[in-house]
Amino acid sequence: MFELNSKMNDERIEELGENHVATSAENPIRPDAFDISNEEKITKIQESVKDILTTLGMDLTDDSLQGTPKRVAKAFVNELFMGLDPKNMPKASTFDNNYNYGEMLVEKNIVVYSTCEHHLLPIIGRAHVAYISDGKVIGLSKMNRIVEYFSKRPQVQERLTMQIVQAMQEALGTENVACVIDAKHLCVNSRGIKDIESSTVTAEFGGKFKNKETKREFLDYLKMDTQF
Repeated sequence: MFELNSKMNDERIEELGENHVATSAENPIRPDAFDISNEEKITKIQESVKDILTTLGMDLTDDSLQGTPKRVAKAFVNELFMGLDPKNMPKASTFDNNYNYGEMLVEKNIVVYSTCEHHLLPIIGRAHVAYISDGKVIGLSKMNRIVEYFSKRPQVQERLTMQIVQAMQEALGTENVACVIDAKHLCVNSRGIKDIESSTVTAEFGGKFKNKETKREFLDYLKMDTQF
């Protein structure tokens, strides 16, 4: 039965090919994802990386490679995929909008370092996030941290864009949030079609940002060339 299911899965993967598949606005995380500690995960991943490199024919007794499995495992758990762990969700402290600022606030050019969940290759780009206060404001650095948290997962860019907006909406208690991400996917740039020039743009608009004029104002801000 296992061999049959495996064959069916392989056939399904071949059928999908290079198609960009996203199944949910939530990351597909198993219920038992946090039943073991980070230290245990690092140990298990380290052994798996050893197997991969050995299978590829690499000599792990070489000084340059001896520490690679552990380095990779630690990077996966503590850095590249730290956003899988809810404990790392940033506290999005908000404050009353006492100065009654009523226009949109835009945080441009937030660096995005993520990982494509289809090939585990980097996604590198910029996120632009905006909101219009409905009584609450949020610290500027918290916007960057929200982007970082949801980026540090095996991701699909469409999902990442939606998650950033949803987290901001929840924190601020308003639908008036927008996000645009422009990013390069190394699964496209370095393999497959190997198109090093193309990038992917995704957007999510909530509340007042669905209004044509408000959306245009936000997008016009993104054209400003900020130099210091």
